[in-house]
Amino acid sequence: MKSLKELFRIGPGPSSSHTLGPQRAAKLFKEANPQAKRYQADLFGSLALTGKGHMSDMIIEQTFAPIPCEIHFKSGDNLKHPNTLVLSAYDDEKLLDSWTVYSIGGGAILIEGKAAEDGKEVYPHESMKEISEYCKEEQIALWQYVDRFEDINDYLNDILLQMCRTVDNGLNTKGVLPGKLKLERIARGLLDKANVCENPMEKEKLLLSAYAYSASEENAAGGITVTAPTLGSSGVLPALVYYYYYDRKLQREELIKGLKIAGLVGNLIKHNATISGAQGGCQAEIGAACAMGAAMVAYLRGLNQHQIEYAAEMGIEHHLGLTCDPVGGYVMIPCIERNAVAALRAMDAAVLAEFISKVKQNRVSFDMIVNTMNYTGKKLPMELRETSLGGLATIVPLESC
Repeated sequence: MKSLKELFRIGPGPSSSHTLGPQRAAKLFKEANPQAKRYQADLFGSLALTGKGHMSDMIIEQTFAPIPCEIHFKSGDNLKHPNTLVLSAYDDEKLLDSWTVYSIGGGAILIEGKAAEDGKEVYPHESMKEISEYCKEEQIALWQYVDRFEDINDYLNDILLQMCRTVDNGLNTKGVLPGKLKLERIARGLLDKANVCENPMEKEKLLLSAYAYSASEENAAGGITVTAPTLGSSGVLPALVYYYYYDRKLQREELIKGLKIAGLVGNLIKHNATISGAQGGCQAEIGAACAMGAAMVAYLRGLNQHQIEYAAEMGIEHHLGLTCDPVGGYVMIPCIERNAVAALRAMDAAVLAEFISKVKQNRVSFDMIVNTMNYTGKKLPMELRETSLGGLATIVPLESC
């Protein structure tokens, strides 16, 4: 498996596959063709259908600037990947170069005919079963497993701080999100409600929801955030990190250990299934984020390795079949609210894993549920995989929002 640096990335929202991926592709293509006088970007599949709402055209134009780039949203059948981008460089009318790029989720890309550009293999094991057996044999914890294969403390410290900055920025910003939905930011309002809430359980839920809304609203506005594992699901883990850091007063070193475990869970999902909504539906994004958050919370609660795996498994299992049907192509409805719900579910999954594991043995392993999620994603119709051609996207009229 790849480095956790390839999972946790910092960049502009609102979508890792529709903004970060195209941005990365355009940057590399521009560097390879500096002599070009103009560029052209042809977007296919989900990129074409939801690219406007996801700001794909904007990020591509910004990356190629000051050289002009013409954007075309095109239909296409029999695509190798639902997020396909063709970049062309011209000297006046002469074609200089052309790349076909696939944005595969989480900001990662594949360029047809070229070696993968997302780094070398770092981790020798490919399943939770293999990792658990290795840890048992070596008598190490999951976070120590990460330390065995890469030095990532400084990088994860930067990731943690950016997560907190994103939440802070969202909490301190009011107004309406960009786009036709005219959706009002409510993170600050939720925080105000939490601050006067006298019921401890309700206060915790309001705080987590405020933080998840905050990060997700920042992402929807095109702000800088962290793929965890994607930008569409980037409210879950930052909400939990922020809550444990500022409200529970946990040490940063402990949270970094938790991020290592969360990253390991996300890496296994990415490696063995997908974290792309266009490939696997929202179960691949929010389900993965919930699993990552549940694993981190389980560790922070002092749970053992089996219980951590159980919490992560639960996070995915109860998001199976979740569709990706953004209204208007924007990463707003149902995406923002869904991040808050998943953050709360992550907390619940960790609690349930702790107590259920004391009375019965879980019969569904983490590896089983990842394979099931991958199978389920392939069975979802194209209309429910980030195309805005089905589900809520066709039920909720833009003018009612």
